[in-house]
Amino acid sequence: MQREQADYLHVRELGGLELLKAHYHQTQFSKHTHEGYCIGVIEEGAQSFFRTGQLHVAPKGDIILVNADEIHTGSSAVESGWRYRAIYPTPEMLAEVSQDFFENSRGAPWFPQAVIRDLGLAQQLCLLFDLLEQKDNFLLKETMYLSTLACLMKRHGQSNHTFCELPEAYSKILRVKELLVEMPETNFSLQDLADMVGLSAWHFLRQFKKYVGLPPHAWLVQARLQKARQLLKQGDQIAMVAQQCGFSDQSHFNRHFKKAMGVTPTQYVASLNN
Repeated sequence: MQREQADYLHVRELGGLELLKAHYHQTQFSKHTHEGYCIGVIEEGAQSFFRTGQLHVAPKGDIILVNADEIHTGSSAVESGWRYRAIYPTPEMLAEVSQDFFENSRGAPWFPQAVIRDLGLAQQLCLLFDLLEQKDNFLLKETMYLSTLACLMKRHGQSNHTFCELPEAYSKILRVKELLVEMPETNFSLQDLADMVGLSAWHFLRQFKKYVGLPPHAWLVQARLQKARQLLKQGDQIAMVAQQCGFSDQSHFNRHFKKAMGVTPTQYVASLNN
């Protein structure tokens, strides 16, 4: 059986930017989110993933794009699996660059396409990944990083994907979604959440899944994982992080973390210390 490999590199000079190097064969990622964008290049094999309400396949040489906080999955599209590298810039990292390209931009950009065939940009991204793995050349790293993001946004980005006037139901769901991010350790009941926005439990459940893409309990797990990554980066102990984020025990935390990140919390912490 072929071994799954996943390594995270944290580029401290670029605000802790995460770079993932991975080769997966049997790994299947269930629906999950990341607080940052996923910008990657398939270097071998092909990946299949759900995004924007449909399934996409990205073969070797293609660029994969997932917006921040966007529901997606991941699995192999071929028997040999897929090998790729990807960076995960936060919305704040992209917002500043975005202002130079989109008039009246209200923040970070939106990438409508999940898979892009752009050989020149893919090569540039791979050069960037090579640079980020080096210990020196900070000025060159920063220059290449900004110029690559600028090229990506100019060719394939759009102004921030916002609603001019949010439907009342969406506004209510958004309030609950933000609350779960702020208080992920709290064990809310479905009725608690529904009462906050004046909906019946059944109506709230349907509306939440419609607008968020996940039911409340699944979104809460993502919010807990987001907080967990922040605490691990601060140096908190894994056992304490599991408790502080509302996981029932450390094994429960480990299972959900690996399903979303492809590595265990212990492996993730080790990457922080490299």
